[in-house]
Amino acid sequence: MSKPRVVALAAVIALAASPAMAQTVQSVTTPFDLDKCPHRTGTAPEDGGSWRCRGFGGIAVVMTAGDARVYVSYGPRAAREPAASQTLAAPNGEGSSIEWRIARERDGRRRPFATIMRWTTAVPTDDPEVEDGTVRGEVLVVTRLGPGGVCHVGYVDGRRNANADELAREIADRYARSFRCGKDTPIVLGDKGSGFSGPYGGGE
Repeated sequence: MSKPRVVALAAVIALAASPAMAQTVQSVTTPFDLDKCPHRTGTAPEDGGSWRCRGFGGIAVVMTAGDARVYVSYGPRAAREPAASQTLAAPNGEGSSIEWRIARERDGRRRPFATIMRWTTAVPTDDPEVEDGTVRGEVLVVTRLGPGGVCHVGYVDGRRNANADELAREIADRYARSFRCGKDTPIVLGDKGSGFSGPYGGGE
């Protein structure tokens, strides 16, 4: 896989909600190409199987597919993390890249604490003016990384909001590190259009 591409360095996040937010956050984007990842075939016709890829710093990225939906999780326990059972309510697909939000930890090392992926959606509609009865959309999915659990933190409509990337980074930087998987409710920022789909599965 090609080397990570640094897209934004030294982006100072000064959020008053928590002292942990007032620090430099780095953003690194890596490609997500399933054709370059080992694939394990599913056991049923509607089961697309699973892919195990390498992300930033060699972090495992595991995607499974089934019933016209994808599930993306991260880390050494990716298949057992909450994110492995979280997806969007509408039929959906994975994005072509992953943005990693990275901050300096107490030990001085810089580690990613969240990811942002732009998923595609296909939302059914009864609107007769919509071709084939499906609204195509995009949803930025913000996922918390471990330790402490890997799970969805929030969502942004990628087509309805011109500043969707900034909104997703705000969710990641403000909430991801303190988010409690299975207890806290994921955040939705910005406007929602007809192509937006909320969460499905994983206890949400």
